[in-house]
Amino acid sequence: MGFMFKRIIMLLATFIFVICGLTGCGSLKVNNNIEKIKDIPFTVLAEDELPAELKSLIDEKKHQEFRMTYQDSGFSYICIGYGKMNTGGYSIQVKELYETANAVYTSVLLLGPEPGSIDLTKKNSPSYPFIVIKTQWLEKSVVFN
Repeated sequence: MGFMFKRIIMLLATFIFVICGLTGCGSLKVNNNIEKIKDIPFTVLAEDELPAELKSLIDEKKHQEFRMTYQDSGFSYICIGYGKMNTGGYSIQVKELYETANAVYTSVLLLGPEPGSIDLTKKNSPSYPFIVIKTQWLEKSVVFN
């Protein structure tokens, strides 16, 4: 009976450990402090202003949606792409870029072409809208909203 009792205790302990690991049990609290400390100054770059290596990375990824950061020469580049669109005429607007205690948050807005604004040469040719935001070197991770 002692062996069976020990086995049941071990199974219960394992079960509790697994449940705590899956639910967190409050032992590993994630700090959800998203209070804005400050806005981060930035510049939106045109395609011809991109570092060559970054341009190459974007060319590889542009067919699918992507979110990435790139660091080079003391600057950080926040890159967001929307994949293949059937027409041209899209633009992307930066809504916000700010720092919190734990991370840098960015939010952008994809704006579609205005009805009737696409000329016939762009109407049937695909586009790959993306934006590259250049800022000072970021030590914190970037959260894409």
